[in-house]
Amino acid sequence: MPKNTTSTDVLIIGASASGLMCAIEAGKRGRKVIVLDHANKAGKKILMSGGGRCNFTNYEISADNYISHNPHFCKSALSRFTQWDFIAMVNEYRIPYQQRDLGKLFCENSAKDILNMLLSECDKVKIDIRLKTDIGEIEKLTDQSFSINTASTIFNCTSLVVASGGLSIPKMCASPIGYKIAEQFGHHIWPTSAGLVPFTLHSHDKEKLAGLSGIAINCLVSNERIQFKENILFTHRGLSGPAILQISSYWNPGESININLLPDMDVEDFLMSRQKQKDKKKLKTLLSELLPKRLITIFVPETILDKPLQELSKNQIRGIHLRLQQWEVKPNATEGYRTAEITLGGIDCNEISSKTLQSSKAEGLFFIGEVIDVTGWLGGYNFQWAWSSGWCAGQVV
Repeated sequence: MPKNTTSTDVLIIGASASGLMCAIEAGKRGRKVIVLDHANKAGKKILMSGGGRCNFTNYEISADNYISHNPHFCKSALSRFTQWDFIAMVNEYRIPYQQRDLGKLFCENSAKDILNMLLSECDKVKIDIRLKTDIGEIEKLTDQSFSINTASTIFNCTSLVVASGGLSIPKMCASPIGYKIAEQFGHHIWPTSAGLVPFTLHSHDKEKLAGLSGIAINCLVSNERIQFKENILFTHRGLSGPAILQISSYWNPGESININLLPDMDVEDFLMSRQKQKDKKKLKTLLSELLPKRLITIFVPETILDKPLQELSKNQIRGIHLRLQQWEVKPNATEGYRTAEITLGGIDCNEISSKTLQSSKAEGLFFIGEVIDVTGWLGGYNFQWAWSSGWCAGQVV
């Protein structure tokens, strides 16, 4: 049975955050836009993000919050469509939102508010969104247009935008198609890996910490390159929580990380001071003022915990300080793409225009969002990259 042939100005692969933003901006310019996605719903990752509340941007956005082999690449897009521009859209739709720690902005009600805003903007400019559509062969035609083959239709377009995302969270229909398209047109792909992802532990650490599952505490987590001060969460598989997710993007297999369980004080000074004050309490009682009891019994030997503070030597107090404030742990691995919030690596930025997001390998081919080698921190930075890169491409496609 012969296939239908449909022509459009712009074809966007991926009804993602960046794809929808690009479609809106191109539509505003009077361009005919079709968005294709193999999922059964547009913006699936938007809906599940931030625990269903969508951490849609951050008050503090800078290039320092992003990881890339070209750290300057993201500056142009982030400066041309800023967090304030997206917040203005949110305000226009009167979407209630709240600020949480470290400048993070979340929907007050539901992530659906953000998706509905984007879909409403798409409707205004008559964007044609087609779901449950798998992409087949893609061909660059001699007249500088592209041919995209699907099961029922051949699409022809003058601008092809890849907004297909990375490999994180396969259950949200993650796909490697963006990397495959880039490779087809001669692009270099930096190796990909899971980012913003919990750690699993070696069996001896897992057994030791098993009783701490569910405990969350504010910590300073660091390695030789960077440090993050946020919550960590002990889980039945290992370590999670914001500080762990952040450092995971800067971690290589085989490396250790350092965790300070009491980053706002010096445990050695605290105990020595109490000792000078002739405090008669047991060590266990004093440390329980600072940390959960379950955690203390795991990190400090029971023989010392049951002693009165006055009986402890300087060396013993120093040892307690090291156990609680210089805990070194070597993760076994990460939980991988299954629970990762983002994909590290991707299409080499040096082969893409930082201003237009157009490929230097094929005129009319654009890459936006997570598929590029630009990875943000936890806290709304990846959504802002999606909005900014999608907006910039939308001005020219």
